[in-house]
Amino acid sequence: MPTPLTFSIIIPSYCRPQRLNHCLKAIAQLDYPRDRFEVVVVDDGSDPPLNAVVDPWKSVIPVRLIRQANAGPAAARNAGAFQARGEFLVFTDDDCAPAVDWLQQLELQTKQFPDHLIGGRTLNALAENLYSTASQFLIDYLYEYYNVRLGQVTFFASNNFAVPAARFRELGGFDVTFPLAAGEDREFCDRWLHHRHAMAYAPEMQINHAHHLSLAAFWRQHFNYGRGAFHFHQVRSQRQSEPIWVEPLMFYWNLLVYPLAQDQGWQAPLLSGLFLLSQVANVVGFFRQKRQSLPSSSANLAGSA
Repeated sequence: MPTPLTFSIIIPSYCRPQRLNHCLKAIAQLDYPRDRFEVVVVDDGSDPPLNAVVDPWKSVIPVRLIRQANAGPAAARNAGAFQARGEFLVFTDDDCAPAVDWLQQLELQTKQFPDHLIGGRTLNALAENLYSTASQFLIDYLYEYYNVRLGQVTFFASNNFAVPAARFRELGGFDVTFPLAAGEDREFCDRWLHHRHAMAYAPEMQINHAHHLSLAAFWRQHFNYGRGAFHFHQVRSQRQSEPIWVEPLMFYWNLLVYPLAQDQGWQAPLLSGLFLLSQVANVVGFFRQKRQSLPSSSANLAGSA
């Protein structure tokens, strides 16, 4: 009988063949038995399709390709997850390169926390790019705030976390009403906790994230995060019958001064400035999404009157 698969690595990808190839190259270097994991690449409607990238790797690693019409990363991850054969689903992105002991470290964690959602650490692979550095420091701050200061692990980004496949499917996967890569991972973590499941942080489980950003791309990313944040708060308030809440003012003050404590030398003030810019973009995106949601909300109210 074939050896049961322990891990299914799910990678959504859209029109980024070079980055996907780099990701698969890193996975091919994993120090882990090939007969105990699979890779499921979900082509989210790329043009041209990603077959030319994936096919050459089939003789090196157990990888298969699923193709769907463009529907966003949440839907793409679900498509891969619901066809995966592993006991645990491991999510990453096509611009990430896992460390060689990634699955080894994850296996240690699953033995200790078999029913947990387990998140690893993301490292910036583009230290020379100030915008990429700022973006990663923001994630580091959020991990420290949500997973350490609050006394409970509550949030992981979807480019480096694993979850028992059965429980993921029981919860219905990622919420596909998040059309962008902005907020669907936060919502899933919140829903996971709402159902009284536990989470664990495994910083030894590492990936390198090569997220190329310019000033315009940095703004657009955090603008979209703001849009996703509004949608997240809407979904959460409906699930828990609570009003929309935001973090306290001290959260934002600590965020702005965070780069100054990271030993970044002359770049520290620039990083703080980019942190401030990110929050402006978040606020603009948040209220843009709120304004766009008002007509549909009004229509729903009129329809239920």
